[in-house]
Amino acid sequence: MNTKKLTPTAIRKLGIAAITKELGPVGMIRFFEQYELGYGDYSKERKFILQGEEVESIVKKIKEQRKQD
Repeated sequence: MNTKKLTPTAIRKLGIAAITKELGPVGMIRFFEQYELGYGDYSKERKFILQGEEVESIVKKIKEQRKQD
C-alpha cells in the first residue's frame, strides 16, 4: 500500500482499524488514552505555582496532607 497517496483521514481510519483488529475495541481505547495531548505549558505553570517554594517545604506539605487523608 502506498501511504504517500492517502489523505490524513484515510491513514487515521486505517490505523484505527489495524489497532482495533489487534487489540479489540477496549484495547484500542486504552491505547488512545495513553496519547492525550493535554494543553498549556507545564514548565511555566510549575514555576508560577512553586514560586518561592523549597523542596523541604513541599515535602513537609505532602507529609501533612497524607496525615489528613
